[in-house]
Amino acid sequence: MNDSIRLARPDDVPRVKEVTDAAYRPYIERIGVVPAPMEADHAADVAAGGVFVAGDPVVGVLVLIAEPDHLFLDSIAVHPDVKGTGLGRRLLHFVDDHARALGLPEVRLYTNAMMWENQKIYPRYGYELVERRVRGPYDRFHYRKVLAPPAGAGPDRD
Repeated sequence: MNDSIRLARPDDVPRVKEVTDAAYRPYIERIGVVPAPMEADHAADVAAGGVFVAGDPVVGVLVLIAEPDHLFLDSIAVHPDVKGTGLGRRLLHFVDDHARALGLPEVRLYTNAMMWENQKIYPRYGYELVERRVRGPYDRFHYRKVLAPPAGAGPDRD
């Protein structure tokens, strides 16, 4: 597997959908609704420059949205065939690096309350629970991670 993470191209859209569906499909029965990432307009997300992929063929997907004061991690998906290989960890580290490169001080995300595995994972990567919010059929835990400035960054000294 190729370890690089790159911006998705239009020809990646079918594989972005395939990986996203494979990663989120197991949750449909548990949460009682189709997870939002499965219903996303992947072509529009790729065209907007917000999708990053890993692997050849693609086995990891990130959907990122730069907001004025944070980077929103809209979706992270790892194909079940490569689960446990460290790809999820690499994708999360990429998110932090991308936010810093954009000059954004924090990353935000949410996860469905019924995806309890994620509630154990995100705190291990420095995310703190901010709130639980219900919108329509989605009951979600919202997280944020305040990023430390890069080494050597800080106020100038005279």
